[in-house]
Amino acid sequence: MKEEREAKDNFGFKPAANVATGMKQEFEDDTWNNNPARNNASKEEVCCKLPNVIILIGLHCLMLQGENHEEPSENPKAVLNDCLQRFASVDYIMEPGIFGQLKRYFQAGGTPEHVIDQLSSNYAAVAQMANLLAEWLIMAGVRVTDVQAMVENHLKDMILKTFDPKKADKIFTEEGETPGWLTEMIEHHTWRSLIYRLAEEYPECLMLNFTIKLISDAGFQSEITSISTAAQQIEVFSRVLKTAIAKFLSHPEDWQSAIEEVAKMVCHGQHTYLYSQVLIQVLSQEPKGGFIMKRLSQEITKYALKNNHNVTPITMALNGSSRHPQACEALTSMLSRNTLNPADITVLYRNYTSPEPPPIDLIRNPQFLDLLVDSLFKVGVKINQEHKSKYIYLLGYAASVCEIPTKKGQPKGHRVLNKDELKATIIAIEKVHAICNVSRGSSELIADISTLYSCIRFPVVGVGVIRWVENTVTEPSYFKLCTESCPLHLALLDEVACVHSSLHDQILRLLVRLFESKQDELEILVQLELKKMLLDRMVNLLARGCVVPVVKYISQCCTKGDTDISLIRYFVTEVLETVTHPYSSEFVQLFLPMVENEEITGSMRGEGDNDPVSEFIVHCKAHYTTL
Repeated sequence: MKEEREAKDNFGFKPAANVATGMKQEFEDDTWNNNPARNNASKEEVCCKLPNVIILIGLHCLMLQGENHEEPSENPKAVLNDCLQRFASVDYIMEPGIFGQLKRYFQAGGTPEHVIDQLSSNYAAVAQMANLLAEWLIMAGVRVTDVQAMVENHLKDMILKTFDPKKADKIFTEEGETPGWLTEMIEHHTWRSLIYRLAEEYPECLMLNFTIKLISDAGFQSEITSISTAAQQIEVFSRVLKTAIAKFLSHPEDWQSAIEEVAKMVCHGQHTYLYSQVLIQVLSQEPKGGFIMKRLSQEITKYALKNNHNVTPITMALNGSSRHPQACEALTSMLSRNTLNPADITVLYRNYTSPEPPPIDLIRNPQFLDLLVDSLFKVGVKINQEHKSKYIYLLGYAASVCEIPTKKGQPKGHRVLNKDELKATIIAIEKVHAICNVSRGSSELIADISTLYSCIRFPVVGVGVIRWVENTVTEPSYFKLCTESCPLHLALLDEVACVHSSLHDQILRLLVRLFESKQDELEILVQLELKKMLLDRMVNLLARGCVVPVVKYISQCCTKGDTDISLIRYFVTEVLETVTHPYSSEFVQLFLPMVENEEITGSMRGEGDNDPVSEFIVHCKAHYTTL
């Protein structure tokens, strides 16, 4: 155990050096072990060691006094006063630099008797009493780990209160190298967590920044969750960014939270955003996995825009738009204002209908595509009839045209475009736009249901239908006026979920939003039926492959306790009727606690193990290891 006084004074306050072997043996050995010889120790017994300490100090004093010393370069009187002032402080005998100060003292002409008297009279045994108290706690039955945690947490609090960054930086200027105790400290999680907290409070402290780099070099970069701490040094930030991207790639089932974690890190500042996006842009050019990096870059851009960061200049600089100034200027104008206008749309349309159109990536900008989808699929949005076809063409072009990789021997910059699906996509967008642009009830949509189902197979139309449904069903009066058990608008989401697995997350977000919405104007029973209908849509989503996100959400509702237990029971019943083994371990970890909950499934169980609840529990207990 480190002495309380030593830890307080040496972490960022005074240079820490190795204590002489005799002193370490006398005061540090056997502090945490249950040594029978010390179990009955008392304060008097601890303090009775003082004569032995004085003998050791006296012998060392005589050895130092007998050495041949050079003439001191400092003023002897000032040195003596400084040393005696130090020796007069409480427990100075425990300081790591004691022998260095003794040497200065004797070089200046000091006498052993005086220093021995000062050190002995000011010896309070604070560290030894702390060790003794810790041993008493252990003897009383407290676990060693708990006692150690008490001491460490107390030391952390003391350091946080009294830390001085100037004195911490002085350690490096005086020693000129990394102190050995610092290298040992970063091997322990307790002290690494302390470094992270201090680095947050004192970002300009050189000693802490250097320690953060040491921690990163030692392989603990995944612990550095504070972006402001990591962003101080490019080496540390690069490692933390690499770890975050690797987590995103290795956890496809939870990609949304992984992307948000990366995006939050990247958007910490302009320098981190620019550095990260350039790096990801280079990775997106790789033949293997390049499209995943491209998607990551776009999601980061969306996150930045959502948080009101103007990143349009950086985005335009990285997508190669400078070679097409007209298209670049038109697109930049709309993105910077976050709104479309016919003049700039006309410029883009003219460029993309020319024999040599700009690259598709230029208009595959998430912000631009969102603006196009909103303008074509939101109810009541008016577009000039003269320019409507241009909006539809640009959206269809961005969604369906693809560039075929160039072959060897073809000139550099040569691009071959595949436009096979362009015409069909444009026709589908036109048909669904005509339906969505006019406000209609479920009964009025029945005549258009076949058209909607046939057009939904186009991914861009699926996105548009989700946007249209969201805009419609989130109207405050929608469910108040709805008479169907399942509105046609929400039934369309089932079809989108069946055809496009990549849109599952958007559908789930909408269903969650509706499930959590307040429908206070409806009667309680009607509200419950509405929520059951929404749970049916989630179960359908689960049956189409969106398993973990759906079960995780309901599990969170169950944990929070803010959802009617009958709704959780309804969901569990529906899922048990839908799924069968083998199950993934993650599904079991999320779903089994709900099935085992007596309050949820108690009424669903029968005698024996023949009911679905018991069968599921028995199967999971036999084939899966649960936490």
